[in-house]
Amino acid sequence: MKITVKLFAYLRQGRFKSMDMEFADGTSIGQVLDNLSIPRQEMQLGILFINGKHAKFDSVLQDGDTLAIFPPVAGG
Repeated sequence: MKITVKLFAYLRQGRFKSMDMEFADGTSIGQVLDNLSIPRQEMQLGILFINGKHAKFDSVLQDGDTLAIFPPVAGG
């Protein structure tokens, strides 16, 4: 299946901004993070969206989905 992965902020460093990628059917967000060498522990406080809706590590992606990955943010 083909999905679009969008990375934000420092996650883009050494990677990409947006890329269409191929994965096996039934792939979860956690598996995509593993594939991109983004530590799950680091993303515990990050924000994950599938097609603009909040998602979790075990959320399964579907063909044509857009996965947006935001790192943890802080501010005041």
